Amino acid sequence: MTIKIINKSTHKLPAYETIASAGMDLHANLSAPIVLKPLERTIIKTGLQIELPVGFEAQVRPRSGLAAKHGLTVLNSPGTVDADYRGEIGVILVNLSTTDFKIEDGERIAQLVIAKHERAEWIEVQELNETSRGEGGFGSTGN
Repeated sequence: MTIKIINKSTHKLPAYETIASAGMDLHANLSAPIVLKPLERTIIKTGLQIELPVGFEAQVRPRSGLAAKHGLTVLNSPGTVDADYRGEIGVILVNLSTTDFKIEDGERIAQLVIAKHERAEWIEVQELNETSRGEGGFGSTGN
């Protein structure tokens, strides 16, 4: 699959690091570093705009290393870039740690996963087929 992309940053295009990678790193496109204080959030721009085919989305996901080592994550994870969006991709980062975190220009801040999706058509009914789980919700299938 090919995807049209505009890169207004000075950083390389997102790329798969290994043959089996699902995501590509997104880099911060900053004119100056940003310090995120504990529990603070901000939108970090990437300088990238994409044109996805209809039926696909780009999912913005956290980087496991930033989350595990520094408590930084994507707030609306996964964030969705729709096929008809043409603006710059931004990443909503939140600092869930107890210390400040400095984000530098070019830093890898998130992953981008391209995913196919279906469009649903609702059929309104009065009842649904029974299952063994039934209406069992949170925690109903075990620990």
